Amino acid sequence: MTGNSLTYQIALTFIKGVGNLLAKTLIAYVGSVEGIFSEKAQSLGKIPGIGRILSTEIVSQRDAALVRAEREIEFITKNDINPCFFTDSEYPFRLKECPDSPIMLYGKGNLELNNKKFVGIVGTRNATDEGRANCKKLVSDIAAHQSDVVIISGLAYGIDICAHKAALDAGLPTIGVLAHGLDRIYPAAHRSIAAKMQHDGGLLTEFATETNADKPNFVQRNRIIAGMCDALVVVESNKKGGSLITANMANDYNRDVFAFPGRVTDEFSAGCNALIKSNKAALIESAEDMLRFMNWENSKDKTSVGEQTSLFVDLTNEEEDILSVLKQYPDGIQTNELAIRLSRPFSKISSILLSLEFKNMVKCLPGNVYKIMK
Repeated sequence: MTGNSLTYQIALTFIKGVGNLLAKTLIAYVGSVEGIFSEKAQSLGKIPGIGRILSTEIVSQRDAALVRAEREIEFITKNDINPCFFTDSEYPFRLKECPDSPIMLYGKGNLELNNKKFVGIVGTRNATDEGRANCKKLVSDIAAHQSDVVIISGLAYGIDICAHKAALDAGLPTIGVLAHGLDRIYPAAHRSIAAKMQHDGGLLTEFATETNADKPNFVQRNRIIAGMCDALVVVESNKKGGSLITANMANDYNRDVFAFPGRVTDEFSAGCNALIKSNKAALIESAEDMLRFMNWENSKDKTSVGEQTSLFVDLTNEEEDILSVLKQYPDGIQTNELAIRLSRPFSKISSILLSLEFKNMVKCLPGNVYKIMK
């Protein structure tokens, strides 16, 4: 990416009235981010969802947005922050599946956003001793069974920070998704933990500098946690709150959601119980329950039935290409990532996978993940 491209990409986020959905529409119709800053208002107004009034406002804001973007680039360069636009190959493929995903992410630390399993852990800010104990054991047991898991949460008080600390103790990477820019840490009490997280994991946000941790930003932050994870675990939650919002978003994104149950009289179990009761979350009592549901249990070394069957089944070149990639991922790979790696349309990959399923070569797991049959 050239410096100019980055300037335009960041500048697009500073144009008021253009959210993530409209930004993607603009790029699709105009053909490039740079084109949005040179196209005439009349042409922009013909794009669905834009219209005459908004197109005029876009044009009037372009110069100021570019100036603000240059200031942002100075900050991220000085502070070793990695920007990631939604068209970049490094952009999280899980988020690309979400229609309202942010067009720009800013990351700080040692971030791997695509190569591991992601488990989101959320819960109340007023965590009980039992909730913290369940959270710590959940993370330590995940680490005992799986080394390629990233724990993602929101760096907030209560269950969030407990999950991050537990991940650090267990040697798992952990990512904190922020509701503000990377020029600050909120709450300030978690600054030292945030610094430690950057050695293996780090901080992620869609917000530029000078963005305060305002209440609406936390809801936006929650959708990134929901969209980034393969599995979301609600450890403790009352009847209302950010954890339930995150769980509902994860359901909307077709992620697998889990919750620890509690006694009917426990205030901070009411939300978890409600999720389970309404079939919005699967009941778990341990990490083993979640790992078994996700089919992430450690498997013994044995010859794959898929490999044996392939000796006797006629395969097309496209089927063999898919199987060659799946062999690199014994625990499975999501269809969207598979399509990206093979540079083929999602619909085409889905059709071939269905054919391989009929031939008993592959198995479909929760979360639209496919793996070679054992």
